[in-house]
Amino acid sequence: MKKFINFDFVRIIISILFLGLAYLFKENGTLFLILLVLSYIVIAYETLFTALKNIFKGEVFDENFLMSLATICAFFIGEYAEAVMVMLLYEIGEYLSDLAVNKSKASITSLMDLRSDYINLKIDGQVIKKKTNEAKKGDIFVVSPGEKVALDGKVVKGESYVDTSSLNGESKPLKVGKGSDVISGWVNKDGLIEVQATSDFKDSTANKIIELIENSNERKTSTEKFITKFARIYTPIVVGLAILLVVIPWLLGLDINTWIYRALVFLVTSCPCALVISVPLGFFCGIGRASKEGILIKGSEEIERLTHIKAIVFDKTGTITKGNFEVIKTCTDVSKEEILRLAAYAESFSNHPIALSVKRAYDKVIDKSKIEDFKEEGGYGVFAKIEGNEVLVGNEKLLQKHKIKYEKDGDVGTLVYVVLNGRCIGHIVIGDDIKEEAYSLTKNLSNLGINNVIMLSGDNIDIVSDVSGKVKIKTYFANLLPNDKVEKLNKIKEDNFTAFVGDGINDAPVIKFSDVGIAMGGIGSDAAIEASDVVLMNDDLNKLPLSIKIARMTKKVVRENIIFALSFKFLMLILAAFGFTSIFLAVFADVGVTLISILNSLLIMKRRI
Repeated sequence: MKKFINFDFVRIIISILFLGLAYLFKENGTLFLILLVLSYIVIAYETLFTALKNIFKGEVFDENFLMSLATICAFFIGEYAEAVMVMLLYEIGEYLSDLAVNKSKASITSLMDLRSDYINLKIDGQVIKKKTNEAKKGDIFVVSPGEKVALDGKVVKGESYVDTSSLNGESKPLKVGKGSDVISGWVNKDGLIEVQATSDFKDSTANKIIELIENSNERKTSTEKFITKFARIYTPIVVGLAILLVVIPWLLGLDINTWIYRALVFLVTSCPCALVISVPLGFFCGIGRASKEGILIKGSEEIERLTHIKAIVFDKTGTITKGNFEVIKTCTDVSKEEILRLAAYAESFSNHPIALSVKRAYDKVIDKSKIEDFKEEGGYGVFAKIEGNEVLVGNEKLLQKHKIKYEKDGDVGTLVYVVLNGRCIGHIVIGDDIKEEAYSLTKNLSNLGINNVIMLSGDNIDIVSDVSGKVKIKTYFANLLPNDKVEKLNKIKEDNFTAFVGDGINDAPVIKFSDVGIAMGGIGSDAAIEASDVVLMNDDLNKLPLSIKIARMTKKVVRENIIFALSFKFLMLILAAFGFTSIFLAVFADVGVTLISILNSLLIMKRRI
């Protein structure tokens, strides 16, 4: 109720009271006029002031100027009551439009209301409630059943089921326990858990996503820019035509008051409110619908770009495959334990998924004091001195770069070679499963008219060929370094508007260079959120075609609003010029078209896709 009753609502009520009093004292001409003027000042002063302010800024021709000019001229020709009624109807229309827009934006933002204002910090064994922005990385906090996880972190005690739907659209609860990563915005369902924060408030996933949603309207689409330019050209033309509607009949000796009235109707009819309000609202609703489905789209410009995609390039690891690497085999001149030890020690400072799988397989405490001169070579592997021995761990290209002799075999999987003091002592075979939804990926994209699907990978040709064949991706490239991927992408972009889909960690450069960068599994990843245009929040490839469908639906609704508003406007302008409509009908038409366009935009949130 408080949101409904605001200052604009009070102005409308006061203006209506003055108007009612005027008609009660209609017999008293002077009092009647004074009350009408008071009613007009109460309801019109904001529009008049805005029009005047914009004139000094050089922004003359907008809806405020049109309504001010029309109603002042109505006073000039003695149509006092109509002047008040027109401005009153216009302000009621604006009030209802603002109410609808604000309500829709509030409901959309509430879908992503992930931030928790307070956090239960555990300090010296006591649980103390504090503001979330006072917490810092490394703090321990308690999450009770029904509470939101306030910061990104790792569970250090307890277990529970958490609701992750606010971030990824996934309705099935996720079980977490000691060692599990949890994300700010998730809701704890039943058990009590203690979490160690891995971020502060500013860098938390929830805060970053909310900021992106709130700032999404700052990135204007070509459609929105067109509407802005159109309004700047359209309004002066309309004003010029309204002047001609008065001047030409006057020169011909026709009744001047009749044609001034028609010109006023013409001006009121011409207000471009429906376009100015409904077009940005339509894109905002598209962003909200995507968020509801677990898809983060950074802005309306990105929605429009999604509709232009003709080719999609995929990374393999963590995108087509699960990225859950496991050591499945070792081939070595030394013991299995020794090759795993050397590899784990060499990879101890790396957070690459393959390095993590090697460390899991070794499963022993790594004494980092034994490691010297660690160096990571992007796209190749790592170098380290371990107890005085020089150890290289990486792919085939690493061995070729350092001119190390090695033997190839027929193992299918990611091969990690281990070199000790210049001699290759064997390799570790690491496997990765394909995601279930990847098998239907090319079919789902083909149904959308996207048949140019390509895979780029740093893995060897045997693995890439095997995975591509299973998921029916016909075009693929293997053994690529990050800069090689960028070069391949630029060639593909020459003939196609291209999206790149990657895991958002190692693929940040190529995501950035694509026409549309899409990050898989980007929750909690700075690289994903910063480099990409779209983040598919739960690693689900099915969300990719869904994001394109939402973008296309949004663009269709925006186009419908533009065509409907312009068609109706031009029809009403013709009727106004020939005197077939009144000033009241002009206002009703303007308000009606605006509200219909707003409702059509809001349906984006509900329509089946």
